[in-house]
Amino acid sequence: MKQVVNMYKKNDGQKRLGVIRLELDYELATLYEAMMENNEEQKQKCKRKLEKLREEMISLQ
Repeated sequence: MKQVVNMYKKNDGQKRLGVIRLELDYELATLYEAMMENNEEQKQKCKRKLEKLREEMISLQ
């Protein structure tokens, strides 16, 4: 039974990694736009989101 649960968690984690990669791409594009517009508030928001995504990605690997 534990093997089945572990296999499910592994597959779920792999799917989540794909979603995280897409979210990273989106946040990097948003950060770029904020940099071009000199929008400090948006830049800080994107950086915080990117840090959270990075931490989640590391925990899943």
